[in-house]
Amino acid sequence: MKTMLKKVKVDAVRLLRDERGAEGLEKLLILAAIVLPLLVVLVVFRNKIKEYLWNTWNTTQSDATNFDPNNP
Repeated sequence: MKTMLKKVKVDAVRLLRDERGAEGLEKLLILAAIVLPLLVVLVVFRNKIKEYLWNTWNTTQSDATNFDPNNP
């Protein structure tokens, strides 16, 4: 029983000191810190963004339709 507890302790210490994968986890956390706020903004303001893009598209289309290359 004593050797088993010692082995568990040794394994726990080894696990705590192991830094493999830490860099990948840090990159993932940084990416999540950028993506999650952007996702929240897109969800909260989706109707305003959709309206803005729709109006911009319609304006661009009407400007292209009314374009006269002979009259700059």
